[in-house]
Amino acid sequence: MLTLTDIIADYKRADFLHDLALIGIAYGYVLITLIIPIYLKKKEIISKFHARKIVHLFTGLVILIVPFFVLPLHAVFIALSLTVVTYFSSKDSSVKQLQELYESIGEEAEEKAGRLEGPFYYCVSITVLIAVFVVLAPDRLYFPICGILIMIISDTFASVVGKKYGRVKINIAYTGTIRTLEGSLTFLASAFLLCFSAFYFFGLFNPVNQHVLTRELVLAYALVTALAGTLVELFSPSTIDDLTVPIAATMVIYLLSLIT
Repeated sequence: MLTLTDIIADYKRADFLHDLALIGIAYGYVLITLIIPIYLKKKEIISKFHARKIVHLFTGLVILIVPFFVLPLHAVFIALSLTVVTYFSSKDSSVKQLQELYESIGEEAEEKAGRLEGPFYYCVSITVLIAVFVVLAPDRLYFPICGILIMIISDTFASVVGKKYGRVKINIAYTGTIRTLEGSLTFLASAFLLCFSAFYFFGLFNPVNQHVLTRELVLAYALVTALAGTLVELFSPSTIDDLTVPIAATMVIYLLSLIT
């Protein structure tokens, strides 16, 4: 198994320049995905709900760049810096840009706290998962990528579909929100497709130095990860599902991989 120590030992100046370019691309991409919805919300072209969903859907996709770092430890620092930004984004922030971010994407459930709880947990989960796998299993980064992708995309699709087309209500009181059967099925279907694609691309097609998977494992891992993510999302309080869904789904499939 490839370790972080092995990667550091072989790290060269050319590798640093390669990673430096990726760091610039990552920060540039994140900045664009934040500035555009904030601008559109300020101009009242889109609602706060849609601004939040745009940020949720696009910003986290930066994790797809992680396996391409020669030293993926750089990705941990990027994720950590974004976690700090969301932590200090509040209605009382002394930094205008952070206050605008809260005003543009903050939701009703966060008004009491006065800060971006959902996006903060979103960043925490990405930071934790990337950090754990960069240190313990840098050649199996497709596991956290799948968990994060279903948080980013499946959760967004489920919310939009449930809000617009949901008819069969699923009311679990302590979660703080009413979910729908249509939304949960959307979550499951999209999660399976996302996980299958990620496991296939990074594990079977393998354009970077990742542990190779078989087609059978790609299919099985995708199904289990999608089911785990859907169930955790269904029973998680709405303010912390950005934390529980990716971490739980990732750990379920990773622990399963250790015994298969």
